[in-house]
Amino acid sequence: MSYLDAVSRVTQLEALLGQPATSTPSQPAPAQGGFARALNAAGRTAMPATAASPGLGALAAAQSQLGVAEQPPGSNDGPQIAQYRSAVAGSYAGAPWCAYFVSWAAAQAGSPIGDGGKGEGSVEGITAWAQRTGRLTSTPQPGDLILFGTRHVGIVESVNADGTLTTIEGNSSDGVHRRVHEAGEASGFVRL
Repeated sequence: MSYLDAVSRVTQLEALLGQPATSTPSQPAPAQGGFARALNAAGRTAMPATAASPGLGALAAAQSQLGVAEQPPGSNDGPQIAQYRSAVAGSYAGAPWCAYFVSWAAAQAGSPIGDGGKGEGSVEGITAWAQRTGRLTSTPQPGDLILFGTRHVGIVESVNADGTLTTIEGNSSDGVHRRVHEAGEASGFVRL
């Protein structure tokens, strides 16, 4: 488990126990739970479980994974990809993992996707869940999931002035990468 994963989970637990979560560097620090206080005393700032919105929290989690790669290449597997699978009930090694990745990122933000928060292992599952819960939209914003038909899903990082979208995608060229797409390439967006 990475440092950010551990901090995010501790922050989520503190929130469940009624203790205030930590702050981002741009916000004043509220009263903190014991573990977060210790991290900050050591010069580290904990990432909040949810940033300004669940989508932005998921985006921050996704950004922290840029550069993760399959091990070995082309295997749909590796230590970090196993972490992404852990966010989805019924997941299995060797499967395409773009949906596992966005399920993991949403869970890190404290807003797990899927019925009962069990995550979703396929783009079709994410789309069906979004339709049932009224989260499907045609207007993207940072932190939204971006759907490419039934074949791929990522997270919108920015909506650019030229009409393109910058995304963070898992299972893109055997890793987690930043990509730029024409808005028309997307079949829809999911608001977390």
